[in-house]
Amino acid sequence: MAQRGDRIYTSAFAVGEILVKPAEKGRTDLVDRYLTFFRGPAVTVLPFDLGASARYATIRRDRSIRPPDALHLACAAAAGIDLFVTSDDRLSRKVIPGISFLCALDRVPL
Repeated sequence: MAQRGDRIYTSAFAVGEILVKPAEKGRTDLVDRYLTFFRGPAVTVLPFDLGASARYATIRRDRSIRPPDALHLACAAAAGIDLFVTSDDRLSRKVIPGISFLCALDRVPL
């Protein structure tokens, strides 16, 4: 991916979800390591801001999309992400304005 010049994006919410387990276990060392990684150049962390909140409202009109999924999708759509990768095959079949392609993890075109 680096050779192709791809960029990796995630939402601030996803980072929070990643931090839950080490926080539960009192592993502040891991929390710090993860935060250092996400502050680094390898990944861009997308905020849930006013632009994303408007996208969220539109996405949530489809009540089959759960709020946490809608939050991730809204951040990606607001940023104009080309490829959104998900482990949820059901979600990969949705059409979300602002995201060019939704793809299940096992079908990522890498």
